[in-house]
Amino acid sequence: MNESLHQRIKRLRKASGLSQAQLAEACGWKSQSRVGNYEAGTREPTLADIAAMATALGVDSAELLLDTPSPSPSATASMSAADMVREMLAKKGTALSSEARERLLAAAEEPTDPPAPILEEARPNLAGDEVWVAHYDIRAAMGGGQIPHDYPEMLQDVRVSPKRLREMGVTFTEHHHLKLVTGWGQSMAPTIKHRDPLLVDVSIREFVGDGIYLFSHDDMLYIKRLQKKGRQHFKMISDNTNHPAEDIRVDDTYIQARVLLVWNAHLV
Repeated sequence: MNESLHQRIKRLRKASGLSQAQLAEACGWKSQSRVGNYEAGTREPTLADIAAMATALGVDSAELLLDTPSPSPSATASMSAADMVREMLAKKGTALSSEARERLLAAAEEPTDPPAPILEEARPNLAGDEVWVAHYDIRAAMGGGQIPHDYPEMLQDVRVSPKRLREMGVTFTEHHHLKLVTGWGQSMAPTIKHRDPLLVDVSIREFVGDGIYLFSHDDMLYIKRLQKKGRQHFKMISDNTNHPAEDIRVDDTYIQARVLLVWNAHLV
């Protein structure tokens, strides 16, 4: 079975016995969120980051970049998991510490967990009715703008019902396009209050009509209403009447998502 890059990063990290924080530290990164984003597939690593992770994990960069075929069933049928790990360590584990090698062998020799009961999988409200929506620590300003983080932290995910959202009038195509961010400031009050969580659709990366958008302008991140003003400009509008509207150039405005719902159940 083919593996994607983010799946290989996660598999090799777990095989090395490292946590996301430990891998980030070994690579010289300040936050484990960079590893989390790479493993979730929400951000593509640079070649320099791939090289750093490969060194920390004791593998070649090619092993991260390339999807190598799995051994044939006939070649592995007579081998135990521990035998396969020993063979892998003999070929590619020379850069690992003796402690890491021992952890890998110990994990391979442990008995596997029994399969989960079928009735447990059939519980209602798990598949189809409720999904997890990632909550990112992105503060988009409803005022003077916020400088976006290079690697936003993920906060606790939120469990929602797509069916219930649609009943409330929220329109979206795929639930995995939905994310949560945080409004910051008072310029969108009373529609959006300071620190209100906002449900956004990250698949909308261009202007699709008047509405509230998450966008960057002059290297700052905003949450404002946008209206088209001719071909060259948007009108950036605050719901708070104390904040006058501004004209901004379309070419300097980069839409990141459209705001669908304030998490106080205020449909926008």
